[in-house]
Amino acid sequence: MSLPPELLVSAYGKGIFPMADMDGSIAWYRPDPRAILPLDSFHAPHSLRRVMRGARLEFRRDTEFSGVIQACAEQTADRPNTWISPDIIEAYTTLHKQGIAHSVEVWRNKRLVGGLYGVAIGGLFAGESMFNRSRDASKAALVHLVDHLIERGFILLDIQFMTDHLRQFGAIEIPAREYQERLEKALLVPVDW
Repeated sequence: MSLPPELLVSAYGKGIFPMADMDGSIAWYRPDPRAILPLDSFHAPHSLRRVMRGARLEFRRDTEFSGVIQACAEQTADRPNTWISPDIIEAYTTLHKQGIAHSVEVWRNKRLVGGLYGVAIGGLFAGESMFNRSRDASKAALVHLVDHLIERGFILLDIQFMTDHLRQFGAIEIPAREYQERLEKALLVPVDW
């Protein structure tokens, strides 16, 4: 395996994560600035919460990790290229089997319509990718994730890079130095997924 679980866990503990380049080779990243979603100031629009209540959505965690990561890897009109290579899929599936990588799934009428996956170590959740097959499903997955993280006692939600999609929820960018300080504190928090 090109990305052994021990290597991945060690890298996350140092604020580093992998992504596949276009040729499938693995590159390592430590962005500066780093994007995070502060859990204490997370903002979900009221209209989205209203949609979530009325849309007959079912939320699950870790029941279809393979389906989530495969959907995140799919090329779409909005995302013609993917950084989620077969090696990435294999590595994170192994992490999932070890209870380190997790999925949040949004179901409607017994169909997987959105979700996300990431890595949980101590009080850190590092969001890796999300997908959407139905309007607002990925946003609903994010709201469900944040509610779950707060309930469990997580203190750091790493989103790696800033996007307009995540900025609307209160995402901020912080210097890598500050991220590392927050990360070191989060890794010491004894929480379970």
